[in-house]
Amino acid sequence: MKKTYEIVDIKNLLFVFDIENTTDVERERLIVEKNVNDSRQLKELFDTVLRPEFYEYTDAEQESLINTVEHFLDRNDNFDLVFDRMTTYFDEEITDRSSFMRLLLECLTKYRDETGCG
Repeated sequence: MKKTYEIVDIKNLLFVFDIENTTDVERERLIVEKNVNDSRQLKELFDTVLRPEFYEYTDAEQESLINTVEHFLDRNDNFDLVFDRMTTYFDEEITDRSSFMRLLLECLTKYRDETGCG
């Protein structure tokens, strides 16, 4: 049976950056301070904010998220369904969504490897 990939899974993962997720003032401040178009700063942001969130997923969920991001990157998706329906704390617009997602994939893979899965 062929796996069905849902782009909403990526949006759900990135909810930690959404303005609707207003539970942590310190996290909000940290997100605003980072330049999401600078790969070094974005990686730091992922490591600080997204890594703990990703660790809450089961091994199977982590693997599925990685495969989902990879799938949509392979399809050259523009990720409009992720970003156009989300208002983030990012201080500026993401100029290259594919680069953002490639870095996300790299970080998720690294986080999974850190847990000894995969």
